[in-house]
Amino acid sequence: MSASTLPLAADLMRAASESCLEAGRLALDLFRPGAQTAARTWAKSGGSPVTEADIGVDTFLRVRLSALLPEAAWLSEETVDDAQRLTHRFVWVVDPIDGTRAYMSGSPDWAVCVALLDEGAPILGVVHAPACDATYTAVAGSGARRNGEPIRTSSVRTLADARIAGPKPMLDALARVQPFEAVGKIPSLALRLTRIADATIDAGLISPDARDWDLAAADLVLREAGGRLSGGDGGAVTYNRPAPVHGMLVASAGALATPLLETLAQLHGQPQPR
Repeated sequence: MSASTLPLAADLMRAASESCLEAGRLALDLFRPGAQTAARTWAKSGGSPVTEADIGVDTFLRVRLSALLPEAAWLSEETVDDAQRLTHRFVWVVDPIDGTRAYMSGSPDWAVCVALLDEGAPILGVVHAPACDATYTAVAGSGARRNGEPIRTSSVRTLADARIAGPKPMLDALARVQPFEAVGKIPSLALRLTRIADATIDAGLISPDARDWDLAAADLVLREAGGRLSGGDGGAVTYNRPAPVHGMLVASAGALATPLLETLAQLHGQPQPR
């Protein structure tokens, strides 16, 4: 369903973007470029890190976004999941700080991510990277923008000419089949996708275990910029399932999607992607 069916979609995007910008300012208060964060930090169950900035931004966005669209359910990395979201047409999907480890260490590669799902498909997305001075936005059917300017993926068509980011083991395996320019791992998955959207790089590989909140907003930005995110078999990525967890994923500029998926299928000895 198109975002145009949502009443006042432009106003909603404007308000959601402003909320992300304000959330980014909250996170910047405790961010220290090139140094350890001033925020209190601890480990969640499972060992992944969290900071007081994650929690503060999450709380702020839940209050602000819920007021914008009260009928929407909520799914966030830092909030206990509520299965009631599965019965809602609209769902806010939020990662208060995507790239927490980068944030903690003083790297600028972290972002505040907000998506609105309609029947499981993202129709509005904001990826705000305040330490990079970059805000990516997209509304379904209306294109993608970076700091208000339209963006498009690159026109690269062959892996030999491609700049690809991802975990080193995945890049090393791909390079054994086809040479390319390895960019290295971008710690924020959302920024890995949006940098494909604005043609900074051409493709990205994502190891299994990414979550809806890592992907949904940037997926829409990438798609609206002419790119594609899919499973390793070429299948579509779906959101708001009972377990919001994904397997290996492949993101690329549109022209590069088929050759990249075909090469990965060759690498893993799988049938050709759909």
